[in-house]
Amino acid sequence: MKFLENTKLKKTILKFVFKTSSQPIRFKDLLVANAYHNEGMHVDPEKLGFRMKIKNAYIVYAIVSTVVLLPLLAITHTLFEKLDLHASIIATIIITSAFFIGFQYFHACIKDKMAKQRIKDAWKIHFPYFSYEKYSKKVEDIFNEAMKKEIKKNDLQSFVMSRLSEG
Repeated sequence: MKFLENTKLKKTILKFVFKTSSQPIRFKDLLVANAYHNEGMHVDPEKLGFRMKIKNAYIVYAIVSTVVLLPLLAITHTLFEKLDLHASIIATIIITSAFFIGFQYFHACIKDKMAKQRIKDAWKIHFPYFSYEKYSKKVEDIFNEAMKKEIKKNDLQSFVMSRLSEG
């Protein structure tokens, strides 16, 4: 979903599809979410304080699908008009399957976009002097080290900050 990269449309869609909490994201939850996101795994939406409004997600997906499918259907209509009825039925089954499978892909992608947005927003609060793009991987490494050393939750923030300050 490259068309949703850093545009006003992306922000509008995310705001329409998701309900976000006004509660700040906890430091440890941010570190866990950052680690999962950097590893390409799905992040728990509850920890980042958002949930999907499924009806609105279907609306957005229907609009996007219509924009993609209508020109495709207009182009192939005359071809399927001349072909055998069985070919049209098979094509209909394939397109319908792709539509519903596509929603699962859309759901996963948009959820990942929202998770990244929430991580970046929380990053500005917890790490105001360290840019997300430059330091997210380094913070993940420090967090993994803290987990291996079994640093307590109360000492985690000071451990991460001191390690970031060192270098």
